[in-house]
Amino acid sequence: MNSLATVSAVTFGVQAFVTLFVVLDPVAAIPIFLALVSERTRKERITLAWQGATSSLLIIVIFALFGQLILSYLHINLYSLQGAGGFLLFLISMELLRGKVGSESETAGNKVNIAMVPIGTPVLAGPGGIVTTMLYVHYAHSTTAKVALALAIVMVHVVIGLILMFSTSIIDLIKESGVTLITRVAGLLVAAIAVNMIVQSIKGFFNV
Repeated sequence: MNSLATVSAVTFGVQAFVTLFVVLDPVAAIPIFLALVSERTRKERITLAWQGATSSLLIIVIFALFGQLILSYLHINLYSLQGAGGFLLFLISMELLRGKVGSESETAGNKVNIAMVPIGTPVLAGPGGIVTTMLYVHYAHSTTAKVALALAIVMVHVVIGLILMFSTSIIDLIKESGVTLITRVAGLLVAAIAVNMIVQSIKGFFNV
């Protein structure tokens, strides 16, 4: 990424947009998102789609501005963050596989906003997105490069919001049996992502 310091602001912004879009990977988040919002009304699904994108945006911005300071102050590293995110996702995957996400928490009166956790973080704004953003901030030396990076971050999340919003129409087509299938598949995907995050965290700790 050393070449980023020598490119134009426009090229820098475009590269940041493409890289962040690939790392945040909203397409891969679609089955997980649909599984979590299947029992909500259409209006609620759209609201949660934009709340998820906004939550991810806020987390990315916070770490872009204060990431290194936060990690240094708490004496933690990115591998710890990655491992914690992996364990959180693994717990969620077990709920998805058992078909209990959403129903139990609302019955108990603890209506959790799934747009923030797990969609906003760690599904979208996970360790990969945070690290990538912090690296781009490091290479944004000029004011124009910083502005380009800021625009790239915002535009990525606008696209994410649109992708999640339009994905909600799929639920009306696949009906209850399709939603059940997506929920189980999403559980497997989340479990796989969780295991990968935990393994990468362990490798980072031991320099494997």
